[in-house]
Amino acid sequence: MKLNINFLSILCFFLLCTSCKSGNASSQNKNEIPQDTIKSFTLPSIPQMMTDPEQRADFLVKHYWDNVNFTDTNYIHHPDITEQAWADYCDILNHVPLTTAHEAIRKTIEQTNANKKVFFYITDLADKYLYDPNSPLRNEEFYIPVLEAMIASPILNETEKIRPKARLELALKNRIGTKALDFTYTLASGAQGNLYKLNADYILLFINNPGCHACSEMIGQLKNAPIINKLLKEKKLILLSLYPDEELDEWRKHLSEFPKEWINAYDKKFTIKEEQIYDLKAIPTLYLIDKEKTVLLKDATAQAIEEFLTLHS
Repeated sequence: MKLNINFLSILCFFLLCTSCKSGNASSQNKNEIPQDTIKSFTLPSIPQMMTDPEQRADFLVKHYWDNVNFTDTNYIHHPDITEQAWADYCDILNHVPLTTAHEAIRKTIEQTNANKKVFFYITDLADKYLYDPNSPLRNEEFYIPVLEAMIASPILNETEKIRPKARLELALKNRIGTKALDFTYTLASGAQGNLYKLNADYILLFINNPGCHACSEMIGQLKNAPIINKLLKEKKLILLSLYPDEELDEWRKHLSEFPKEWINAYDKKFTIKEEQIYDLKAIPTLYLIDKEKTVLLKDATAQAIEEFLTLHS
């Protein structure tokens, strides 16, 4: 299914609209057998007195699902409506403070406790849009309250909570604003070092598997990024390229592809992979860390890294 994710126009429309009609879903009697009358997703009516865009965004995020009856399983059979509404919702969350987004997401998942089928459908959408490494809307900070609500849900048994618990544990490691977990790396010469012994304003940790197409593309982006090259030359940034797997012969074969200005190393004891101290659901992955070893960006794109460094350097 192809979704129309036109984020800016959607947000502007939502914030500028002053009234919406109430939907059929909200008028259903919960004690009746739901009829398949779902034709569209109905937005909440933003009070006309709210003229400030931030205030309107806050209201919209908190009341986005007001016209949805989460006991009605008909929504599951209309992905063109429901899934599009979820995709739009995920984007709108970017326009409110993180604490507000967390509260709204958690409340949304809690509402789906009314019906287990709906609960699984919505949480599956959360997986698809907020967790899947191929999603353009992937956002771990938004996914964390989903996992917390799943773990707290009264409709899941302990077996069903195993996966969200494991994912939450991993999501909370190296979270933005927390200290990065230390590890030992090994150079091709056999010499070793530690993340915490690196001394620069910024450390760019690039976990990759040389030879993969996405990794080669990322290497090219980083090699050609003006701000990264500038900070490397000024000794204000250290780029640590780390290979986490076992096939050292393959890694050595590709060493010539990496600039000599980078630290090119491998994880000799497979600590990152086996102990899961860093999230490797997608390779390659980038972490930007400051001189105090605090995580600034986690699992970020090369573009996001460049934008951050340009703004703060």
